[in-house]
Amino acid sequence: MKREYWIILIVYIAMQLSSLIGIPGLMFLFGYLGLNQGHVVPYWLIFSFTLALLIILFLLRKEMKKPGLNERGSSFGYSVTWAVFGVFLALFAQSLAANIERLIGVEMGSENTQQILNIIESLPLAMVVSSVIGPILEEIVFRKIIFGTLHKRINFFFSALISSVIFALAHMEPEHILLYSAMGFTFAFLYVKTKHILVPIFAHVAMNTLVVVMQSVYRDDIEKIIREAEGIQNFIGGFL
Repeated sequence: MKREYWIILIVYIAMQLSSLIGIPGLMFLFGYLGLNQGHVVPYWLIFSFTLALLIILFLLRKEMKKPGLNERGSSFGYSVTWAVFGVFLALFAQSLAANIERLIGVEMGSENTQQILNIIESLPLAMVVSSVIGPILEEIVFRKIIFGTLHKRINFFFSALISSVIFALAHMEPEHILLYSAMGFTFAFLYVKTKHILVPIFAHVAMNTLVVVMQSVYRDDIEKIIREAEGIQNFIGGFL
C-alpha cells in the first residue's frame, strides 16, 4: 500500500477518535463563552470531518486525474449513467438487506441514523457531514484505498466482502452488518464497473441525502410504519 494511503487511514481513524478530546474541549470553550452547548457535537463533526477531507484531498492531489484502479476509466456518459442508476441500486440493496434482517429477527431502525437525525435537528448545517463529506470520506477510505488495494491482489468477491465488512463494522452497529455490507458491495461494484471513484461517491452522497431528507420530513410517518410492521411481525409470529 502506498505511503499516502497509510497516512489517509491514520487521518480517518484520528478523525473518528477526535471527538473523545474535541467535544469535551469545545464544551468547555462554549461554556466559557456562554454559547449554546447543544451545538457542540454538530460543530465538532463539521470541523473534524472537513479538516480530514481537506487533508486527504491534499494527500491525493497527484491522483486526482487518475480513475483509481490503474486503468483507463469509462466514458463520461457511461459513468453518469451508472452514477444515477447506482443510487437506485444502492437503495434496492439497502431495502433488500433490511427486509432480510427483519425476517431473521433484527430490530428495524438504525441507532446510528437516529443519532444523525437528532444532530441535524439541533443544527441543520450538520447535514453537510452526513450527506456530503461523510460519504466522500467513506468512499475514498473503504472503496478507493481498502477495496482498491485488495482488488489488486484478490478477486472482486473477496475484496468487496472484506472491505464491506470493515465498512459495516466501522459504523458500530454489528447487528446491521448485512445492511451496511450490502451497500459496501454495491459501491464496490460501481467502482469496478466504471473505474471512477466519483461514481460510487455520487451514488453514496445522493442516497444518504435522500434518506436523511425523507426521514427528516416524514420522520413521524416512518416511525409509525415501523411500529405497525413490527406489530404485524409479532402477530404472525404468535401463530408460528
